[in-house]
Amino acid sequence: MDRGWGFLIGLLGAVWLLSSGHGEQQPPETAAQRCFCQVSGYLDDCTCDVETIDRFNNYRLFPRLQKLLESDYFRYYKDEVPDGIKSASYKYSEEANNLIEECEQAERLGAVDESLSEETQKAVLQWTKHDDSSDNFCEADDIQSPDAEYVDLLLNPERYTGYKGPDAWKIWNVIYEENCFKPQTIKRPLNPLASGQGKSEENTFYSWLEGLCVEKRAFYRLISGLHASINVHLSARYLLQETWLEKKWGHNITEFQQRFDGILTQGEGPRRLKNLYFLYLIELRALSKVLPFFERPDFQLFTGNKIQDEENKMLLLEILHEIKSFPLHFDENSFFAGDKKEAHKLKEDFRLHFRNISRIMDCVGCFKCRLWGKLQTQGLGTALKILFSEKLIANMPESGPSYEFHLTRQEIVSLFNAFGRISTSVKELENFRNLLQSIH
Repeated sequence: MDRGWGFLIGLLGAVWLLSSGHGEQQPPETAAQRCFCQVSGYLDDCTCDVETIDRFNNYRLFPRLQKLLESDYFRYYKDEVPDGIKSASYKYSEEANNLIEECEQAERLGAVDESLSEETQKAVLQWTKHDDSSDNFCEADDIQSPDAEYVDLLLNPERYTGYKGPDAWKIWNVIYEENCFKPQTIKRPLNPLASGQGKSEENTFYSWLEGLCVEKRAFYRLISGLHASINVHLSARYLLQETWLEKKWGHNITEFQQRFDGILTQGEGPRRLKNLYFLYLIELRALSKVLPFFERPDFQLFTGNKIQDEENKMLLLEILHEIKSFPLHFDENSFFAGDKKEAHKLKEDFRLHFRNISRIMDCVGCFKCRLWGKLQTQGLGTALKILFSEKLIANMPESGPSYEFHLTRQEIVSLFNAFGRISTSVKELENFRNLLQSIH
């Protein structure tokens, strides 16, 4: 009897050890698991899951979208270029100048390549005449400035420039503090400009966020997603090596981990990545809604090259129909569904906040960072404009000018390039996931 009981107790003990992880060595988490284990399944406030987005974006949408964005219509973006940022002698700030070597690198990598061929310069004058003959409105503030000029986005790709540290954080801090409906008493987790933060501040922040209405919560997540997307780009196109002969750009795994590893960021990194996917869904939904505007026979992607313009419009419509076929679109009907007066005020708040964020981007001391920051902010603002204009889009005339709903060339270019940046981020996440698989 005693031997029987001993055997049974020993067996139960062995089962407990196995089930609790004792008695055998558990393999350590890989870096990929720490960054991505929480970035799977369904997203908050959505019926869509991460895996569906990955498959749709990476294999059906991304290649065609990149081809479209390389065309002349989409590669030139008009922006006001401050004189100080045009030359390599520009110094960012007294604080940044203390880091001489880093600052000099940031000057070189952040300077803008303004070169446009003589043929392109003549072409953009033609585009301006064509645009001015249309019924345009909602133009970005600085587009009419005499200092505004077209910039070739392909010659100025978004990538690491060396612009970082206190100055960069101050810009993002002002964006979050002034525009995300957050009271000053609520502290954001992992804010390097705030001291003495702990777990209680994190819990307070997320309790506050969950208590917001769905619209205000979405606004914060959109800004966080935009911030995350930009950080993915900088990590994916990092200056790995520089010699007198060439610069080598590529994936900086350490930089990515510092921004998104679940342990290194105390759980913040995976949340940021989920917000990136949320941003993707919002802009994807806007593109599906705006299809009728681009389907009108009168609309053209005008560059003066009739054959190329027609081919690009066909590609554009092909992409938009592909987007419309996405099976799990974000349901924006939950937005602004309450009291009409309150909903109208909230929409106006959204608009004003995006204009304010665009002005804050003017303070960025690195031209390429400023250029892409403003473009992506305007692109997201245009996406929200589309989502708020569903009835106006439905009532557009099939031909002739559309007075109730209209998109300028600048809005169209920013809308698709901004989505192209997020699409690139989702694609790069797959690359980082593979690179991090074998790292512990």
